[in-house]
Amino acid sequence: MSTAPTGLPRASAERTVLRLARPYLGRLVGAGLLAAATEFAGLALMATATWLLMSAAGRPPLDRLTVAIVAVRALAISRGVFRYTERLAGHDAVLRMITDVRARVFATLAGRRAAPPRTGDALSRLVSDVEAVQDLLLRVLVPGSAAALVSVVAVGGAALISLPAAGALAVGLLVAGVGLPLLATVLTRRAAAELAPLRGALAADAIDLTHGAADLAAFGATGSALDAASRRARRLARLERRLAAAGFAVDAVGTLLAGLTTGAVVLAALAADVPGVLVGVLAVGTLAAVEVALALVGAARQWTQLRAGLARVAALLDDTTAATAAVPSGPEPAAAGAVVSEPRDVRLDGVTVRYRAGAAPALDHLDLDLPAGRRVAVVGPSGAGKSTLAAVLTGAVRPSTGRVSVDGRDLTTYAEDELPRAVGGLLAEAYVFHATVRENLLLGRPDAGEDELARASAAAGLLEWVRAQPAGWDTVVGEEGGQLSGGQRQRLALARALLGAPAVLVLDEPTEGLDPAAADAVLASTLAATPPGRSVLLISHRLSGLAGLDEIVVLDAGRVVQRGRHDELVAAPGWYRDQWLLQEAAERGYLALTP
Repeated sequence: MSTAPTGLPRASAERTVLRLARPYLGRLVGAGLLAAATEFAGLALMATATWLLMSAAGRPPLDRLTVAIVAVRALAISRGVFRYTERLAGHDAVLRMITDVRARVFATLAGRRAAPPRTGDALSRLVSDVEAVQDLLLRVLVPGSAAALVSVVAVGGAALISLPAAGALAVGLLVAGVGLPLLATVLTRRAAAELAPLRGALAADAIDLTHGAADLAAFGATGSALDAASRRARRLARLERRLAAAGFAVDAVGTLLAGLTTGAVVLAALAADVPGVLVGVLAVGTLAAVEVALALVGAARQWTQLRAGLARVAALLDDTTAATAAVPSGPEPAAAGAVVSEPRDVRLDGVTVRYRAGAAPALDHLDLDLPAGRRVAVVGPSGAGKSTLAAVLTGAVRPSTGRVSVDGRDLTTYAEDELPRAVGGLLAEAYVFHATVRENLLLGRPDAGEDELARASAAAGLLEWVRAQPAGWDTVVGEEGGQLSGGQRQRLALARALLGAPAVLVLDEPTEGLDPAAADAVLASTLAATPPGRSVLLISHRLSGLAGLDEIVVLDAGRVVQRGRHDELVAAPGWYRDQWLLQEAAERGYLALTP
């Protein structure tokens, strides 16, 4: 499984993320110093308490112990105060930064002209991967820097008592703070690199199995989808167990190292004739210092596990930076937000799509020409292959056999960011994000201005509703558009497709959920809003409003069974005429019952 998204060098991932921390550098440095003060207070507390207990055993005058007693109390209180203040400062800085990072990641995901990531993977990037940025600061950099600083202070303090003991302590801290972190990194690197992509894939599986349960059942793919998700879950569990086992082994070595270092320090101090009280102080202080240094092991292990997630976030942040740099600083007003889509000729030659072996094909040796500027409707009974045709044209589904070409070039040769400008539009059940109307529309074209939003929304019949909302374009539509009606959600998705303005506009049931009168009005305004020279492929179960199109193609069982203009098909016997008469009668009855 790949672990370096978009080819981003691993060494640059941390730098890319840390660039965003610059505005909060003062808070982060303060948090690091407070963390160091916390650890130093703990170390001093252990050393002072040990001196106090060993000195008190000799029953000296109370005034000799008063300072130590006060110091123990002060250090115990200050340790809690420092820890609380450090957490407050660190989380304040990190949460501010995370807000910025999550906004940038969302903007990048929303603004991609290429095929968007699967919903579960997008969710994983917005949540788990962005949390890796938080953990990098709070669980790696802040405690790591504090441990390094306290280790230096501990060696310096030991040197004031005994240089040989300080040397033994320095060696132990060097092994604990450098050798063991390197060992932890080596043991966990390979398994940790798979975690973030695997969690993203598993999140996508969960979304597919819940939201796509009906579709999976319809195609008999529920079992295979469950098997794939189970395999990933088992793989994830094995990786996490492996990481836990490696962590346990390194922690055990760290505990052993603490004991060995303490023994070496005590022997060195005894050999140097250090007084017994100070030997005890050195022993307890060594245990505390090594424990602080071992925090670097946890930081190294955490950093190793975070790198894949950081790389995924950094790739998106780099996309944001590149996109920002690519926007001209001062475009002329007339050119702002302009989209240039050259006319395209599309051709399908013998295209067959079969979703599983042994099943009937969804498309069966289909031939279709869509010259530049031509407007074609594809109709037919349910299961005829209409939505599959739309998916093939937009690159979402690859043909089992046959060829799809755009301007004579095979569709599979188009890059992800190039294809949506050539062929794109509205597919069935287009996703609506839990964001504002403006942000959902800008998925179609991130650089669109408010005039472009208004024109696309007017063509889709959404503009009046937007202007009636108190927040206007900033109205939040809810998770999956839950605050909208079905018709409003469809109009929003249609406006987004129109805003994208591809050379070949594919519309799969653009008026689904609208009443007949509104459907006819929206279809007419949508066709009128499509500039000359741009092709339209309209997939619809309604036959009303198709009279002005250049051609109507009737599909059945993945094959073309009729084709021609509306008047020709109505006059000829067949499915189209029968369906036209049924729909006309149904809509006349609907209008008669409508107040």
